[in-house]
Amino acid sequence: MLTTILIVLVLIIAAVLVYAATRPNDFVVTRSTTIKAPAEAIFPLINDFKRWPEWSPFEKLDPEMQRTLSGADSGKGAAYAWEGNSKAGKGRMEITGSVLSSRVALKLDFEKPFRANNSVDFSLSPSGDGTTVTWAMRGARPFIAKLMGLFMDFDSLIGKEFEAGLDNLKRATER
Repeated sequence: MLTTILIVLVLIIAAVLVYAATRPNDFVVTRSTTIKAPAEAIFPLINDFKRWPEWSPFEKLDPEMQRTLSGADSGKGAAYAWEGNSKAGKGRMEITGSVLSSRVALKLDFEKPFRANNSVDFSLSPSGDGTTVTWAMRGARPFIAKLMGLFMDFDSLIGKEFEAGLDNLKRATER
């Protein structure tokens, strides 16, 4: 009887591991909102790391977080490194592309709580009497992330933060 239980348990674990291995190798999290403000009013908040505390929900994860700005003042070459508590973690991001009032691209590297290298894009496009802002993050999904993804929804977790950030951008620019 015990042998049968162990065999069934091993088969279940093997099936979960095999299923996790079949999951996509990459992930994308994307959220958009329309803001009743011109792109020229929104763009500087995204393109300048000194302005991120005005809207980024990640800035509030740790009030004691250590921040270091380097490189260009804003736009391509501007860099932002942080180290904080277990929620904030440790990492660095750098603006790799900046097209006035339409796009900001970032390279995002996490060291803690886990290592990851992602790309982030903010795109701004005219939409009626405002601007549609899209925040997207892409990256590789290693096996452990595929396995964890079977039990938690990464898109929902990160997506909620993106939605909060976009709402903050909306409040900051629609005043």
